[in-house]
Amino acid sequence: MTERPCPYCSAQPALVGGDVIYPHRPDLSGKRFWHCAPCQAWVGCHDGTTRPLGRLANAELRRCKERAHAAFDLLWKRKMATGVSKKQARDAGYAWLAGQLGIAREDCHIGMMDIELCRRVVEICAPYSGGK
Repeated sequence: MTERPCPYCSAQPALVGGDVIYPHRPDLSGKRFWHCAPCQAWVGCHDGTTRPLGRLANAELRRCKERAHAAFDLLWKRKMATGVSKKQARDAGYAWLAGQLGIAREDCHIGMMDIELCRRVVEICAPYSGGK
């Protein structure tokens, strides 16, 4: 990530602690984030690494990702009620979602999606999650 400039403003993102992104959340202070200060875009890192969990996101994209996760997570979490593990349920959910979106499974992760794809996730999941 450090080699790529911010897609919004072309500044170089910096690796920061969670206290920079969420100063009111001491429980996140030990987490790491890539942060673009000029445009306030950020992405968290996989635990114990500097590898981003997805793409750098500004406020609008973060809101879209939250809505996509809210719609999609309801579906795969329901599958766990049938006795499958969290990993199995989530993997099956993402495989289904990839098919619905017409993209490869390895490219199907909400953390990597843009605004348009996040909106499509919400639309696709709405009939199954009780949303619109």
